[in-house]
Amino acid sequence: MPAATPAADAGRPASSPSGSVTATVGASGFTTTDMVLNIGPQHPATHGVLRLRLTLDGELIKHAEPIIGYMHRGAEKLFEVRDYRQIMVLANRHDWLSAFSNEIGVALTVERMLGMDVPERATWTRTLLAELNRVLNHLMFAGSYPLELGAITPIFYSFREREELQAVMEEISGGRMHYMFSRVGGLRDDLPAGWLHRVEQAIAAVRGRMPELESLLLGNEILQARTRGVGVLSTATAKGYGVTGPIARASGLDVDLRRDQPYLAYGELFADGGPGRVVTRIAGDCEARLEVLLEQIHVSLDLAQACVDRLRSMPAGPVNVKLPKVLKVPEGTEYVATENPLGFNGYYLVSRGDKTPWRLKLRSASFNNVAVLGELLEGTLVADMVAILGSMFFVVGDIDR
Repeated sequence: MPAATPAADAGRPASSPSGSVTATVGASGFTTTDMVLNIGPQHPATHGVLRLRLTLDGELIKHAEPIIGYMHRGAEKLFEVRDYRQIMVLANRHDWLSAFSNEIGVALTVERMLGMDVPERATWTRTLLAELNRVLNHLMFAGSYPLELGAITPIFYSFREREELQAVMEEISGGRMHYMFSRVGGLRDDLPAGWLHRVEQAIAAVRGRMPELESLLLGNEILQARTRGVGVLSTATAKGYGVTGPIARASGLDVDLRRDQPYLAYGELFADGGPGRVVTRIAGDCEARLEVLLEQIHVSLDLAQACVDRLRSMPAGPVNVKLPKVLKVPEGTEYVATENPLGFNGYYLVSRGDKTPWRLKLRSASFNNVAVLGELLEGTLVADMVAILGSMFFVVGDIDR
């Protein structure tokens, strides 16, 4: 049982790992108690090593404080002692569900400072792989989120579709999680013979079976009861905290860097008549966030198919630019942000003309998406905490970096 503490200790951090109770006397003269409860950092209700310190009045959350840093590996400092080829390995890992997209951000930043033009085949292949990686990311959350709400079946369907796409990603890169296929100046290797055909088959298979997964989720009465009207994130709050990606778009923020600040081949894909479109909702609740995620899978499959069609029409050619043995970036600064699966992923590079960055600051999507939890959880019930936490779609390594 949690130990009682004097009224003067109200609101202070709990000394016990499980929590503490604070007694206070209200204006009416009745004595009430607040409990400070720690969820995590290692707890079945948390996503990895994240800690939430909740102040409870019965079942009501009066205050919530996300406490981060348990996975901090100092990636930004490690960037400073690696050359521009080596930092790709580190950037690959902070959001392990968006590994290829992380690679793209670093490569684009360095290429922009070098004034380098990448071959067209590399640009369209990068776009294709980025969209396949986006689908892999969204399928993971589309399967794991219902699992946290008590539904075990959807994760088997989502992993079946993930395996279809993982097979073609592994074939071209040799990796299933950390692909290490992008390079400054293009790609590591050319496309394997017949690979585009196998990608097209995988896209068709996933698209054809997605209704099976969606039928378990959309319209499900139990899931609706746990998510509809729960954890509502207003547009103003999302803007104030810098929330981006599917979470922001579920709150009515019509923002997507692929359309608004095009990079790779997105300028053409999101032009009038192209397959690209931005998925939004206005409810801002847990259900809306899941709906955006599922619909974005279809958009990404359409974008990937368009990339396959374009690559098939291209003649054979190089997929990278030959680099000097020692790659040095001219002195200056550059910031490049990409629309990663979870939101804005930005790299701010400061170079002093050396072969290593003088400073490389990472702006990760998950950090802002978790920062808003303190405001989002306040006033909700403990029973809804897991539903809200799971719907924020974050990776702990992407928070701590």
